[in-house]
Amino acid sequence: MDTNVKLAKVNKVLGRTGNTGNVIQVRVEFIDDPNRSIIRNVKGPVREGDILSLLEWEREARRLR
Repeated sequence: MDTNVKLAKVNKVLGRTGNTGNVIQVRVEFIDDPNRSIIRNVKGPVREGDILSLLEWEREARRLR
């Protein structure tokens, strides 16, 4: 099975979302392309400087309100 994984570094933690606040919204910057950054939802503990392995990297999360 061929799986493409992109690595992204967490630049900023934007806040918590979800019904119970169990999802954290973060802005990530791709390691192979530092000019590109997107917003993602992350489940579990995360902080600035962490490296995420993204299996799907084209879809961006909606912003918090």
